[in-house]
Amino acid sequence: MLITEQTHLEEFCASLKGCDFITVDTEFLREKTYYPKLCLIQIGNPNGEAAAIDPLAHGLDLSPVYDLLSDEKILKVFHAGRQDLEIFFNLTGKVVAPLFDTQIAAMVCGYGDSVGYENLVRNITGNSLDKSVQYTDWSNRPLSEKQIDYALGDVTWLVEVYEKLAAELEKRGRTAWVFQEEEILADPATYANDPYEAWRRVKVKSPKPKTLAVLRELAAWRERRAQEKDLPKSWVMRDETLADMAAQMPKDVKHLKKIRNMSADMAEGRHGKMLLELINDAISSNPKNWPKPQKKKPVPSSVSATADILRMLLKIQAAEHGVATKLLSSTDDLEALAMDDAADIPALKGWRYEIFGREALAVKNGALAVGLKGSNIVKYKVGDQTDLWDKKD
Repeated sequence: MLITEQTHLEEFCASLKGCDFITVDTEFLREKTYYPKLCLIQIGNPNGEAAAIDPLAHGLDLSPVYDLLSDEKILKVFHAGRQDLEIFFNLTGKVVAPLFDTQIAAMVCGYGDSVGYENLVRNITGNSLDKSVQYTDWSNRPLSEKQIDYALGDVTWLVEVYEKLAAELEKRGRTAWVFQEEEILADPATYANDPYEAWRRVKVKSPKPKTLAVLRELAAWRERRAQEKDLPKSWVMRDETLADMAAQMPKDVKHLKKIRNMSADMAEGRHGKMLLELINDAISSNPKNWPKPQKKKPVPSSVSATADILRMLLKIQAAEHGVATKLLSSTDDLEALAMDDAADIPALKGWRYEIFGREALAVKNGALAVGLKGSNIVKYKVGDQTDLWDKKD
């Protein structure tokens, strides 16, 4: 069902008010805009009934949808919902709550790192999805029946996926783990694009405080302009152009025109004048306020060896407990743990500590070891290899 009229939208949303949960997905475009352009909203109920709502339909007020998404009595189920949630936050200024992300749940249940929706549906339901229209232009109207069927499938199959994952989480006592992981998705700060923080996403060779101070001003200018014009950042100015300006710090139009990918028209126009002013302001600012380069310290060979052993333990624990390795610990966190028993990392907190952190510390302190039995990586208590190996068998 495709909803394009207000009365139908209101009736559909009203029918969902008593549901324990609803499944939600969107289709959007972002290739030519800064903000995602919402083209379709799909919502399903626990009975597998669903509708596709057309936000591009003339005069359609989406308030009933927004009210539904903010209803605290209804759980909203997404798969890999980060971008969907960002869209709704941009439109309403509110985070969707409460929510459940099946990609996170699948990682907790051992379906692998960042498992895709198609694979998850196949693994859980045994069905295959037709993805042939996935990358069509969802802003074109009218939508074809094939497009609508595809879009609705993203929320109808999600019902069974959610119910089976929720049951598995409950059985294994891991429901709270998922909600802990989803806290970042429920934080408004996750969706805030502060222009003054944009410089952190631009790579600069051999960064120095002054270079970063200039880059910060230039990147903030680009971010604000992209937001104002609703254009991709790279359409306003490419990363390498920002980086080159920050490194070269041109003082006049002549030198500005020599910057990589800088057109003569821009250099000689009002934007060129503004860029030169920003560069000068950054150079003239108090050095105490300049960003400090965060260089990763070289990891000593002894630490690398310890991290390698911890990485083997990580694989053992992930397999033993049926959790994606990516969810338990990152490579950087393993190195931090190898250097410091009290490292401030997720692996030493909460449920991760219980299934990995505790034994990782035991390995570091010599109470537990990791080795090979045949072609298998196994762990054993120091001085008691046989018992643990027999358990593994």
